[in-house]
Amino acid sequence: MVFNLFRALFVMLRNDPNKPPMTRYLGKRVGIAALVLLLLIIAASSGLMPLNPRPY
Repeated sequence: MVFNLFRALFVMLRNDPNKPPMTRYLGKRVGIAALVLLLLIIAASSGLMPLNPRPY
């Protein structure tokens, strides 16, 4: 995710029309974050990842 963020920064600073647009790298970053969040939700709901008990 950090790699794609810096790639987007360098594309933005160079502003070369022959290179892929900055949104391509930012979209990959958002996609990876969504995938990780989805995997965490699945692991928590299936019991693979124990959650903290409720305080009440």
